[in-house]
Amino acid sequence: MHNTLTEAVMSSLLFIGIDPNTGDKQSPTVWVDQDKQELVFQGWKPGPELEAQCAAFEVPGHAKGIPDNEAVIRIPARMVHMIREACDAVERTDIR
Repeated sequence: MHNTLTEAVMSSLLFIGIDPNTGDKQSPTVWVDQDKQELVFQGWKPGPELEAQCAAFEVPGHAKGIPDNEAVIRIPARMVHMIREACDAVERTDIR
């Protein structure tokens, strides 16, 4: 039996790419949510030191801390071209 909600959510995701150096247990990935016009990233969790540095960052409009509904993730620099492709895809008028 197919889950219609899952199918609807899955159909809005446009797969862009996966870390070319991925192994069996790691898979940083880039998608575009075409319905919400958002970039979606799967990446590595930061270590406690990096997370603390990010949580301590404060500038106007960015309070200290990481809200419960947000996360810090790490994406390898070798995936920059995929992030650019995702940015182009989310800006295309045909998905708006």
